[in-house]
Amino acid sequence: MNSTDQLDSSDGGLFAGTAWHYARYRPGYPREFLDDMIERLGLRGTGRLLDLGCGTGQLTLPLAAHVAEAVGMDPEPEMLTEASRQARERDVTNVTWTQGTSAELPGDLGHFRLVTMGRSFHWMDREQVLTALDEMVDDGGGLVIANDSCLIRPTTTWQQAIEEVQRSFLPPEHQHGPTPTADPRKTHDQVLANSPFCQVNRKVYEFLRPWTIEQAIGYLYSTSLPLRQMLGDQQGAFEDAVTDTLLAIDPIGHFTEPVALEVLTASRN
Repeated sequence: MNSTDQLDSSDGGLFAGTAWHYARYRPGYPREFLDDMIERLGLRGTGRLLDLGCGTGQLTLPLAAHVAEAVGMDPEPEMLTEASRQARERDVTNVTWTQGTSAELPGDLGHFRLVTMGRSFHWMDREQVLTALDEMVDDGGGLVIANDSCLIRPTTTWQQAIEEVQRSFLPPEHQHGPTPTADPRKTHDQVLANSPFCQVNRKVYEFLRPWTIEQAIGYLYSTSLPLRQMLGDQQGAFEDAVTDTLLAIDPIGHFTEPVALEVLTASRN
């Protein structure tokens, strides 16, 4: 890979130094899910959208065309720089990018018809966020929380092989990234049921996601585990080991991940 020095950062927040890879190697959301959400929520180019933990805009940008105004919020300035670049490339002009954490809500962001959290709710103090959002979401508005399978939680032979290679390069205490804030004993459904947004609809989208070796390595560099920093001068050897291991499984270098995307749509009584 030739991108290892892009937007690098040796300090900062949870995803500091990952934005370049995050923008290019984090998969987007399936069209079926986006179309369902647009139809179910009646997004017809009006109202405001807030995307919390927006990253580089994987959810913000495809939805922006269906609202009057979108706001993408993330604690990492590098993520917002990449998101803004992506918006310019796609000629999306109705998005404002703002740096901040969910702990700062409600702030002065105003009111929204829809608040989305894609692959981010588990990093938040969920009860606090839902209480704050009760002040921010319009009457008749709601929330969408979307979480899908994770490449580094292996379910296939090739994913397990990647995990074994990574384990061989890192000391035991650094095998996993930071622990999410959310209490794993409480599901998102349970937290929502005890919040102002207690009317919850759950839908799971199952599909196959294709990966190349380059995409898989790029994804590894986009996670909250600061892998490139930890590898140091072993980065090249690590990439070679992943490549050789995967090519031994499939010489063509094309792989498939079974994905389950859980979507929770929540509104008030």
